[in-house]
Amino acid sequence: MLRVHFLFRPVAAALVLMAAAAAFGLSRNLAADEAKPAAPAKQKASDGAKASVKGNSQAGKKKAAQTETPKKKEAPAPPATIEEISYGPHPKQVMTFWKAESKVPTPLVFFIHGGGWQAGNRKGSMATWVPAMHKQGISVVSIEYRFIEEAIADGVEPPVKACLHDAARALQFVRSKATEWNIDKNRIGASGGSAGACTSLWLAFHDDLADPNSSDPVARESSRLTCAAVTGAQTTLDPVQMKEWTPNSNYGSHAFGIFREVNGKKQRDFEAYLAKRDEIMPWIQEYSPYHLVTSDDSPVYLIYSTPPAKGQEEKDPTHSANFGALLKEKLDEVKVPCELVYPGAPNVEHKTAMDYLAAKLLQK
Repeated sequence: MLRVHFLFRPVAAALVLMAAAAAFGLSRNLAADEAKPAAPAKQKASDGAKASVKGNSQAGKKKAAQTETPKKKEAPAPPATIEEISYGPHPKQVMTFWKAESKVPTPLVFFIHGGGWQAGNRKGSMATWVPAMHKQGISVVSIEYRFIEEAIADGVEPPVKACLHDAARALQFVRSKATEWNIDKNRIGASGGSAGACTSLWLAFHDDLADPNSSDPVARESSRLTCAAVTGAQTTLDPVQMKEWTPNSNYGSHAFGIFREVNGKKQRDFEAYLAKRDEIMPWIQEYSPYHLVTSDDSPVYLIYSTPPAKGQEEKDPTHSANFGALLKEKLDEVKVPCELVYPGAPNVEHKTAMDYLAAKLLQK
């Protein structure tokens, strides 16, 4: 039987939130991450945002500068086993590999960074993930991929196809290196936050993209996962579902190249997204995780920072637990294991995505 897991005590709920935040390196609100502008083609580990000090006078500026607490910089990623590994011809189609030392092939965490498919880089959160996974004897790969703007420049329709298929190609590439990198290709779990979580779920639910007749050895490899453990995931790209679940939803139009121009800059346009929904439904059915669910899919773990409240407006609708609760209902129907965790819930089996991945990938 499938179960929704809750914590009974407020203190325990707080511990789950702290653990989840540490696991994904989310020191900032995910909504702020989604709002960042597109990053340049070559990504480097973030040095953190510089504090912005405003005041009505020079004295006010000095006072603000004295009293403002600067944002803490994220710890740098540990030294990689192999850096800047190309899995395709585009400058963004690169990954980094951290090998867990072992005499036998190791499981692998396949990490996909978040940022709304418009920002972020593969080194984010690796200061936490790599040591934690290596302690369990699990290797780690973290990938870059083309962002929405780069996909548009490449003429990809819809733009999100580039983000998702880049991830699939990267996963197939990793499998093609299994012997060389001492990886067990049958024990690979995906993880990520926000858009990286959505991509991970797309891989977990999509039919295998392997082409056994391809002349390309990478394309012959499987794109399926052992499991996925994600945080703050958008589980559907259907704007009607989003509005029904969370009335103030405003996310997703950029995935399909739907924008409006404001002061010479492109901005997401949720209303136009809604208006075009029927027209782009074939795309939604292909690129929305919810629409791909079948009974043979990989088990998943979903964690959110607030409880679900279907039909109510949310402070952060882009990362609402409504996404998780509604996906779990569908997964329950087809008997695909789904562990859903959020504050105020009972019987949590795995407090963090890291715990879940270690349990699943090391399971005999």
